[in-house]
Amino acid sequence: MTRNIFSGAFAGRSALRSAVLSALLIAAPAVALAAPDYGNCEVTGERGSVKLQTVEPGVLSVRPVLPAPGWWNGDSLETVKDGFEYCLAANMAYRAGLDRVVLVNRSFAQILTGRSQGFDIALSEVTITDARKKVVDFTEPYFHSGQGVLVKAGTKLDKDSIKNARIGVRQGSTTLQYVNEHVKPTEDLKVYMDNSSMYAALAANQIDAAIYDTVNVLARAHQSKGAFEVVGNYDTKEFWGGLVNKDSPNLEAFNKMIKDFKQDGTIARLTEKYLVPSLGTDPDKVPDFTR
Repeated sequence: MTRNIFSGAFAGRSALRSAVLSALLIAAPAVALAAPDYGNCEVTGERGSVKLQTVEPGVLSVRPVLPAPGWWNGDSLETVKDGFEYCLAANMAYRAGLDRVVLVNRSFAQILTGRSQGFDIALSEVTITDARKKVVDFTEPYFHSGQGVLVKAGTKLDKDSIKNARIGVRQGSTTLQYVNEHVKPTEDLKVYMDNSSMYAALAANQIDAAIYDTVNVLARAHQSKGAFEVVGNYDTKEFWGGLVNKDSPNLEAFNKMIKDFKQDGTIARLTEKYLVPSLGTDPDKVPDFTR
């Protein structure tokens, strides 16, 4: 008889604990989930309308290029919150139903090998070439650019005299081959690992001109407050696309989004908002050194 009473009491207490626990769980506030964060970008279209398989769940990992005012507005991976390419990435993330963009640091040489890991796409003003397409894949182009000639303010160079100038170019860029084959300078080119080193060399009078993507050097001249100017442009008819590794499952989805961005005005809006103010002038008004 005693055993039956104990069993019943134990069952009663167990039921009471279960009821109390259930009540506490119901009353407990839900854990707040982090809100989607697209920096300062306006995102449009239908969220989740495109599917991506990303290296990190819930986010789009992107390789940027810094410094690149207008394209990536900020001095470090942590401070960038807008710009043409950043907001292009933000719109990609939004339409893929992802909550944010994460910027990852990879060298230009690394991503061109096709073996660099840890990113979903590079939006880094990368020119599409047949040679590069043998190793990596490119999306639909989202921009086109020539090669601009950046000099210290007051330097007199034209399409003829530049052949005798000391010219700096970026390592791994399409500029190096183009200048050697078409400009044919009399002095060996000075090759720099990154834009910052090249622009510093120009400021220090170690070179007479830096040749790089026209929109990039226009932005640098505008940012310099009159220290630099762009005196010429080579119309190389180059196109920029997003870069992904050959084994990426996302190329088709990225292509669809970029085509949609062109059709629905996203590209035009980003250009007007971020590029025109940062360049300081219309690229078409720069003297053409190819004529």
